[in-house]
Amino acid sequence: MTEQPGTTPKHALMVRGGWDGHVPVPAGDRCAAALKEDGYAVTVSDTLDSYLDAGLLAGTDLIVQCWTMGSITGEQSAGLAAAVRAGTGLAGWHGGIVDAFRPDTRYQLMTGGQFVHHPKEFSTYEVRPRPEHAGHPVLAGIEPFTVTTEQYYLHMDPAVEVLADSVYEPDPDHPELDGTVVPVVWTRRWGAGRVFVITVGHNLADLEVPEVDTMLKRGMRWATR
Repeated sequence: MTEQPGTTPKHALMVRGGWDGHVPVPAGDRCAAALKEDGYAVTVSDTLDSYLDAGLLAGTDLIVQCWTMGSITGEQSAGLAAAVRAGTGLAGWHGGIVDAFRPDTRYQLMTGGQFVHHPKEFSTYEVRPRPEHAGHPVLAGIEPFTVTTEQYYLHMDPAVEVLADSVYEPDPDHPELDGTVVPVVWTRRWGAGRVFVITVGHNLADLEVPEVDTMLKRGMRWATR
């Protein structure tokens, strides 16, 4: 999405924080750098109060959130939801977007899925782009690939568009879940806004997997106003 000379750059807001185990500062910095390379003007925020700033949100074309768990106030949540409904895109990865603000079901309705479990140990699993969405701009040229990381088991909104999935690997604590097909990448519309989610991304190494890196960058572009 590199801007042409004389054009106005898109504005992205990177909101990072929450549980330190998902390295929100290094991961957020990595994402912000990628956005800048792609021609965005980027504001980095370490506070959810950014979602109270109507002026900031009105001028933001894309919100990228990396905030695992934590608490969000009703006013902050409403500000975020209103911005997306008005056309600001929302994108994120792993717990930074689908394990955030666990008590806030309205937030979960917007994102389209909620983390509920992963095995104690990392799993090695194949991410499978769905053939029926091969023409989607996020998936172009992406073939099935393997990662070794946390595999998220999620409660899902049936209205989202799943672009890629995986087969849930054996979990000694929950053998009844073995073989379940779980979403890995999806999109949804929220009013005039677009939402993009990829569940891979527990650590920086995950984000450096070429296919993950490519889909995240494309997903952020796709979600942008």
